[in-house]
Amino acid sequence: MPTVTESMAVVQPQGSLNASNAQDFQAALLERIQGEAALGLLVDMSHLESLDSSGLISLIAAFKQARLLGKQFYLCSVPPAIRIVFELTQLDQAFEILDEGSTSFLAAA
Repeated sequence: MPTVTESMAVVQPQGSLNASNAQDFQAALLERIQGEAALGLLVDMSHLESLDSSGLISLIAAFKQARLLGKQFYLCSVPPAIRIVFELTQLDQAFEILDEGSTSFLAAA
């Protein structure tokens, strides 16, 4: 089981992640990953309602950057409708997708 620590940067997208906002979202993810203080990035998807291919591309780009920097990258609280997108594209095999119990430290923060 992966170790998720409090020194992870947390990003919580809300609403829709699509062509109209994916580029800004990707820039924000990359900025957080490249920050020296964070050991990695946790994307809390609990408030995300929809995700299209542009949103997936932004997540993939951030995931690749995290790997290049030797940092961790996790998705958590992925709603069932969005999890299906990851399963259909087989990206669920590439990303570390955590359940809500794995991120209980966030409640204390």
